[in-house]
Amino acid sequence: MHYADIKQYDVANGPGVRVSLFVSGCTHHCKNCFNQVTWDFNYGDEFTEKEMDRIIEYLRPDYIRGITLLGGEPMEHTNQQGLLPLLRKIRQTYPQKDIWCFTGYDFDRDVKGRMLKAWPETGEFLSYIDVLVDGPFIEEQKSVALRFKGSANQRTIDVKKSMEQGKTVLMEGY
Repeated sequence: MHYADIKQYDVANGPGVRVSLFVSGCTHHCKNCFNQVTWDFNYGDEFTEKEMDRIIEYLRPDYIRGITLLGGEPMEHTNQQGLLPLLRKIRQTYPQKDIWCFTGYDFDRDVKGRMLKAWPETGEFLSYIDVLVDGPFIEEQKSVALRFKGSANQRTIDVKKSMEQGKTVLMEGY
């Protein structure tokens, strides 16, 4: 897996002060995507143990609320595989920190409907994610008034409750 950027301090992609990891690789190619350079799966640098250790260190301070995964597309199969060791380590080291993930895939149709059945990694991947912002960016539905979303079709999903209840549960206030 390659990554485009690691932000030590991010307040734009989830609540509180966060660490953000921008992965490379996306097949959605949304019109006017804010991060088109990350469509290329080989863009940026290879994600290694060194970057994983750096992220773990960035997460150490108490004022860091958690990590956000975005890109590119974290839910691409190769990116799920590349992110799993990091997610395991975060949950082991900082169980109190939250993990947000942005995806252009639809949670019901694509993630639960297709990926969970096709890829063994998806179930474990989702077990580490607290909040998933789903849906492609749609230029015609763009709104700067939305909290942590770019277009009105996107949803902020409580993954744990959704998996427990067998239905999509949206986060209150987002």
